Amino acid sequence: MSETFRSLRIRNYRLWAAGAMVSNIGTWMQRTAQDWLVLTHLTHHNATAVGIVMALQFGPQLVLLPFTGLAADRLNRRKLLMVTQAAMGTLALGLGLLTISGMVQLWHVYVFALLLGCVAAFDAPARQTFVAELVSDTDLSNAVALNSTSFNAARMVGPAVAGMVIAATGPGEAFLLNALSFVAVLVSLACLRKSELFSRQGAVGRRSASLMEGFRYVWMRPDLRAVLAMLFLVATFGLNFPIFISTMSVGAFHGGPGQYGLLSSTMAIGSVTGALLAARRAKPRFGLLVLGSAVFGFGTLAAALMPNVMAFGMALVVTGVAAQTITTSTNSLVQLSTEPALRGRVIAILLATLLGSTPIGAPVVGWVADTFGPRWALGVAAAAGLASAAIGLRYLVRHHGLRLRVEGWRLRWSMQAAASPGAVRAEVAAEVAAEAAAEVAATGTEAGRVAG
Repeated sequence: MSETFRSLRIRNYRLWAAGAMVSNIGTWMQRTAQDWLVLTHLTHHNATAVGIVMALQFGPQLVLLPFTGLAADRLNRRKLLMVTQAAMGTLALGLGLLTISGMVQLWHVYVFALLLGCVAAFDAPARQTFVAELVSDTDLSNAVALNSTSFNAARMVGPAVAGMVIAATGPGEAFLLNALSFVAVLVSLACLRKSELFSRQGAVGRRSASLMEGFRYVWMRPDLRAVLAMLFLVATFGLNFPIFISTMSVGAFHGGPGQYGLLSSTMAIGSVTGALLAARRAKPRFGLLVLGSAVFGFGTLAAALMPNVMAFGMALVVTGVAAQTITTSTNSLVQLSTEPALRGRVIAILLATLLGSTPIGAPVVGWVADTFGPRWALGVAAAAGLASAAIGLRYLVRHHGLRLRVEGWRLRWSMQAAASPGAVRAEVAAEVAAEAAAEVAATGTEAGRVAG
């Protein structure tokens, strides 16, 4: 088997990947149908309403952050996933029945989006860190990349199928098909061999300390601070493609649901390509985040300027590669360089940055699309990508001695070697231990003064 797909040699991971693939297709069908339902059935092409739905769906990632990371670290992740996946399937079923009956209203979609967001807030960090229980550290980066490949391969299939289902019957049937797809992932979780799982969950301290420990760990890591700042900019103003694609399809190119689904699938071609490229790499590198952010900025700028659907679709492919490079490399870098006992909380912070920033950016981008046009909304995304690249370059200059020079009309660069993830973890652990020892010493000194 090719090294690109080496994680599939592991039985537990194969089962998980198969179930997740089916569920991911259903998820993308629901996302496409939900946006189309709001944009064309419940409003008159109101992009702000789509932004509100996205904000309600992804906002709980930020609000529930202190609890979701702890749940991923404290609870049995496999059992937690079975509960969250069953709950999300039930919500999809409820929205589908409301839509088919003709009773659905905009506020119904808002409520279901919020409930789904609350469940997904607990599901996402558990699902991301559960991958580390399916494979060894050697294969973790590959498994993360293959997860992204599955998610984005489903992104090629799901929206296109949703477009056909919507055109043939309506969005309600797409919701019902998504509800049915959750059966696959529940079956795969039930069939995993528990004896072959890798135990990664370490002991967690007092609740009050645990809530802040993840934040303190991130704050002590300049690399993680830079990664999360870059991700925040791109996620907040750049990863709002349900708004970009739907408004460009309807407003700029005057298309129907089939064109919208096809454009969403077109971007997924780039996303799958980016994920497969990430799977081939032995380990993620920070420089790829900088390159990905720059390409994302220029790609969305090109998309904003494209005169027709075909050219716009080609720009989306490039943008998809860049966006996937950013998200996959970020996930792998964070998981590989974080202490296993803190991994759930740090991943929850990452996901809160990735998805929880949507309540900030989606309404803003939706307002820009409504007020100035969808092309200007894509311009906002382009500015965010270039600003993210600037933050990454600043980190490399300050912490890795990046130097640029021109030699013979060619741009040359040099940089100090980066520390390995294990060395970084050891360095931070030593700093945390030293800080704890200082606190103990200070406490002892104070006690001595009181006793004296």
